[in-house]
Amino acid sequence: MSTTPTLTRAQTLRQLELAVNRRLDGLLHGDHRGLIPGAGTEPGEGREYLVGDDVRRMDWNLTARTTVPHIREAIADRELETWVVVDQSASLDFGTTLCEKRDLALAAAAAFAFLTARSGNRVGAVSLTGGATVTTPARTGRAAAFALLHRLDAAPRPEPASGTRPDLADLLVAAARTARRRGLVPVVSDFLDGSRWPVALRELAGRHQVVAVEVRDPREDDLPPVGFVTFVDPETGRRFEIQTQHARVRRRFAEAAAAQRAAVHRQVVAAGAAHLVLRTDRDWLSDIVRFVAQSRRHR
Repeated sequence: MSTTPTLTRAQTLRQLELAVNRRLDGLLHGDHRGLIPGAGTEPGEGREYLVGDDVRRMDWNLTARTTVPHIREAIADRELETWVVVDQSASLDFGTTLCEKRDLALAAAAAFAFLTARSGNRVGAVSLTGGATVTTPARTGRAAAFALLHRLDAAPRPEPASGTRPDLADLLVAAARTARRRGLVPVVSDFLDGSRWPVALRELAGRHQVVAVEVRDPREDDLPPVGFVTFVDPETGRRFEIQTQHARVRRRFAEAAAAQRAAVHRQVVAAGAAHLVLRTDRDWLSDIVRFVAQSRRHR
């Protein structure tokens, strides 16, 4: 994560931990397998069916014996295993306000890691680093969370390349293969990487509680009228110029950006994942607090 020269990486991560604990601690009331306490995997006691209950939990044996519809409740899993999936591709090396998208991605990963690294909970990571998929095994404890974040922070920035490289879809497939136990999987990315990721995200969300954390910068939504601007594709290094003084160019750019944002939201919701948007020009901690509070009310 980019910092001022007076701060070391360890100090930066320590500041992140203090910020997360001060603002977000207490959101996990007890240790469950996700940010939102839900049903676990172990069968519990049976009770009569009530309107609004999930019919997939219907206990047909008990229903047949009593001739009254019954459901089987589940015992919530008390140990949380979190796999943080972090897209560190070249498109995250961009930011025009408070930080780069790469810094925001690290902050989001820190929030989930510090919140769940407690009471024997395990935190691991699957990241797209330097054009390759890197897995950090899930371990318990604060020291393991710091080591994981330090590895993400120290990852080399990818160089532009024209050849084929792993993309977000490959990263999600690797995460599904690695995270064998049901748990929480935050996916941190700008979701600008190809068109194959919705299918992989749907498969991942079929087994885990998935939170798609989309990191954005305001300059990705609209162009300022500043004359000729040279744009560089961070993935390939390709350069091209655009005259931003033309209102028609700015309008078409804004319309395309809005369509892209709407498409990402639709695809995330269709995959069965929660959608959290973090921006480089906003307080990311407040956005996470608001997201968790709204999710709890909805649940």
